[in-house]
Amino acid sequence: MKDTTGMSEEDLNRRHAEKMAKKKAARDRMLATKTIEKGLVIVHTGKGKGKSSAAMGMVCRAIGHGFRVGVVQFVKGKWETGERVVLEAFPEQVTMATMGEGFTWDTQDRQRDIAAAQTAWEKAKEMIADTSYRMVLLDELNIVLRYNYLPIEEVVETLQGKPEDTHVIVTGRNAKDELVEIADLVTDMSLVKHPFRSGVKAQAGIEY
Repeated sequence: MKDTTGMSEEDLNRRHAEKMAKKKAARDRMLATKTIEKGLVIVHTGKGKGKSSAAMGMVCRAIGHGFRVGVVQFVKGKWETGERVVLEAFPEQVTMATMGEGFTWDTQDRQRDIAAAQTAWEKAKEMIADTSYRMVLLDELNIVLRYNYLPIEEVVETLQGKPEDTHVIVTGRNAKDELVEIADLVTDMSLVKHPFRSGVKAQAGIEY
């Protein structure tokens, strides 16, 4: 880093402009090599908050571009979430299937959880195969995969065989290695600090 001590404001501004021009030229060269456009398999995982929230943000972007979007919620069936209310305002673009029975520690019924997961997965496969959907969100699919309620091999095969232009987003902690391997984009959200540890309960607009 060059020493800027004693430089005038004019010199600092000129140096900054030169530096940014070089960065822009380098970025333009890099972007010129990126020519592929295709549907992506996207995984949001990790212990940090924001996996489903980030996915819902992508859903909102897709709606803004006029895309048709399918959302399958594998777990959060009992929650009245703010995003569900918002997405219901776009019935011609968004199909939302809330298939879960709640978290597994809520139901305490393994067979019921497995049945709910399988029903949700059948709906997910229908949406993925339907080329009118440009994006399909499989919210908390990683949770049911973690408990082996669905065969990971079938999930991987379905995602690998999806229509070329369809984006599929999978959320939830503890993504299976097989899923991470075939994904185009994987984000692992790390936990740094969470108010729950200080006694703060889940709040509207933040958690749901």
